[in-house]
Amino acid sequence: MNSERKVRVRFAPSPTGGLHLGGVRTALFNYLFARHHKGEFILRIEDTDQTRFVPGAEEYITECLDWCGLTPDESPNKPGAFGPYRQSERKPSYRQYAEQLIESGYAYYAFDTAAELDEQRQLQPNFRYSHENRMQLRNSLSLPAEETQKILAEGHPHTIRIKVPTDETVAFEDMIRGWVSFETNLVDDKVLLKADGMPTYHLAVVVDDRAMEISHIFRGEEWLPSAPVHILLWEYLGWKTEMPNWAHLPLILKPDGNGKLSKRDGDRLGFPVYAMNWNDPKTGDLTKGFREMGFLSEAFVNMLGVLGWNDGTEQELFTMDELIEKFSVERINKAGAKFDFEKAKWFNHEWIKKIDQPIILARVLPILAVHQVTGEDETYVNQVLTLVKERMTFVEDFWEQASFFFQRPTQFDTDAVKPKWNADKTAFFQSLITDFNTVESWEAATLEPLFKEKIATSGMKIGELMMPFRIMLVGGKFGPDVFQITQLLGKKEVNARIANALPHFE
Repeated sequence: MNSERKVRVRFAPSPTGGLHLGGVRTALFNYLFARHHKGEFILRIEDTDQTRFVPGAEEYITECLDWCGLTPDESPNKPGAFGPYRQSERKPSYRQYAEQLIESGYAYYAFDTAAELDEQRQLQPNFRYSHENRMQLRNSLSLPAEETQKILAEGHPHTIRIKVPTDETVAFEDMIRGWVSFETNLVDDKVLLKADGMPTYHLAVVVDDRAMEISHIFRGEEWLPSAPVHILLWEYLGWKTEMPNWAHLPLILKPDGNGKLSKRDGDRLGFPVYAMNWNDPKTGDLTKGFREMGFLSEAFVNMLGVLGWNDGTEQELFTMDELIEKFSVERINKAGAKFDFEKAKWFNHEWIKKIDQPIILARVLPILAVHQVTGEDETYVNQVLTLVKERMTFVEDFWEQASFFFQRPTQFDTDAVKPKWNADKTAFFQSLITDFNTVESWEAATLEPLFKEKIATSGMKIGELMMPFRIMLVGGKFGPDVFQITQLLGKKEVNARIANALPHFE
């Protein structure tokens, strides 16, 4: 890395739909690299393909980044000195560079219509516009100069294509993969400027990266085949000495490792692949996201940060600050990283235990409201959360784990207990109510020995009475320590629950 060059990186998504977790990881690695090197992280919206533009997608991308804590230093919403930050607003700058490439012999006008190109594809199944056939197609290389000028003067639709050289090798050093080389004979003449005057990704990305003084490019390895075209453009436009350093990130793979993880895989296997819920305005389809499933942003970012990267130790849980401090390109894996949803859930479970409790509490209170539990004292809810959070994988699990703290059970899982029930057990619990009424220090540390001494005196076994006691308070055979539950519910409520439940056991 050139240490004299200020680090400026960019995340440049297209506003065409939901944000795949691979896209979020690309944004994250850009962000971590920028912060580690005290550089700048830029959001640029690549909206040159107007046919795929989806209303609301840009706002969605911004919200995803905000949720993940990946706040750009410059963006459409926070313009800096290198704007505009939407490619569609930079349209006038692209044609001049496309024309410059034509003048210097590195590009040409192509007049083939969509129908003519479709016809070629029918004739040649693997058709590509390249050095092999460009002289047989309708373009400024194959037509006489006068005819080209006439077609242009008449305003016929046309594209501008790069003229990829023959028999050359394009090589560059990738920060992750080392030296990578391409034979130009295998590279086709990509369209640089479309008939509507909009640039394609290939031209726009080079022009904008140079204009915005981008120093390092982190992008998915699916862009590796496009790299030779981009490197040629940096050279042909006379900017080779300003070219950024490249890093092509490994793919996020399906859980079985067999190919790139897609939205379809998520639908098939029952997990999200988008950062947040995405409502497609064109189809009305809802695609679920990690946020709405109950993932904490800290867990989501942590999980993505170690998907294809590690710090060389056994550590798995990282705060954002730790990721920034330890991040290095050298520790990014070359091979694709398998996505493991069970591991993703583990991260969330660990972060629910790890994170400051007020953050979880703020998300638990609306869950109570959904279940018509209102007016509860926040201190009480917080005490409940302390008891159950180790059992929660998602924030939404709170109700399943803790509902009995807010509603007296009406059904009791007595199937295993009922066959062995007898009058002695009924008498034990009736007597327990009397004993509990005399307890002054209503704390687990007092209640547990009292309960166990009473069992010892009765001559019955602890297992015969401990499980029924739990079922009376909770409704089932689950929950945290039964005496912690007893303490928190309070004397009056516990005695009421025992009296209320006894008939269901007899």
